[in-house]
Amino acid sequence: MTRQPVRSPGRPTLDAVAARAGVGRGTASRVLNGSSQVSPQAKAAVEAAITELGYVPNRAARSLVTQRTDSVALVVSESQERVFGEPFFAGVLRGINAALLETPLQLWLAMAASAGQRERVEFHLTDQHVDGVLLLSLHDEDPLPQVLRERGMPFVLGGRPANPHPEDYFVDVDNAAGARKAVEYLLAAGGRRVATVAGPQDMEVGRARLAGYRAAVPGPGLIEYGDFSERGGAEAMRAVLAREPDVDAVFAASDLMASGALRVLRESGLRVPQDVALVGFEDAPVARQCEPPLTTVHQPVEEMGRRMAELLVSRIRREPVENSHVLLDTHLVRRASA
Repeated sequence: MTRQPVRSPGRPTLDAVAARAGVGRGTASRVLNGSSQVSPQAKAAVEAAITELGYVPNRAARSLVTQRTDSVALVVSESQERVFGEPFFAGVLRGINAALLETPLQLWLAMAASAGQRERVEFHLTDQHVDGVLLLSLHDEDPLPQVLRERGMPFVLGGRPANPHPEDYFVDVDNAAGARKAVEYLLAAGGRRVATVAGPQDMEVGRARLAGYRAAVPGPGLIEYGDFSERGGAEAMRAVLAREPDVDAVFAASDLMASGALRVLRESGLRVPQDVALVGFEDAPVARQCEPPLTTVHQPVEEMGRRMAELLVSRIRREPVENSHVLLDTHLVRRASA
């Protein structure tokens, strides 16, 4: 038989939870705090007791004792249109959420695409509101990392910073190596005039993917710049064709830009891959939806989010970590566009 929750008169206490679970109060407290120093059996017993008694932690009282808010912030330095419209951000968020489900930490999301938004976000990034911060999609001029360093706030960067501080924690994918693999694939397939639609150069990810292209292409190459959007990719592709009508291969630094480039190539009467081979970066859903489907560089965005959250939890708990700089591998996914 399934036991139904037992509601005791008044508010159930932590002592009642511990007694019902048959463990000490300290063990019950460690389970509530998400500590790893608890056996699976004790954890299961405490969680069952919480359900049976209907126990709800008094977070206000608890924060006075622990000096913790049990909240973390994800700050994305992009507009809401990009955050909710591009699959990269959804993938990272899924990974973050999956990791935080194993802890008592709650996540709140903020966007800081403008100076005014950053100022409002900064006001909340204090230890009265959050225990730690995840920063994603930073641009070079972003002041938030330095603000958090000065406040002593634990934070983790999504992406390698341009000028890393010795104490910074970050998680990134190997963008340069992934881009180099993509361009080498195009060259090995017979590409002679290989262009790139590069990403923004005020972001380390844009610079790294361009560096990978330059490492593989002999000579100066053929470079136009976009902003990781479909429109940006289309505009850059038009510029490439205006400069070099005989281009026979293109590496786009994101799948959205590759989809825009594909549209322009079709409008120009060029066949993909017969006339121009095309490779993107990310392995987003749009890569499979294109016609032809895009050959692309797979980046593990959900793992990136998960590792970011795990590092932040370790920083908040002041636990030692094996590596504070995590670089995730990429691989080429071959489809019909190249």
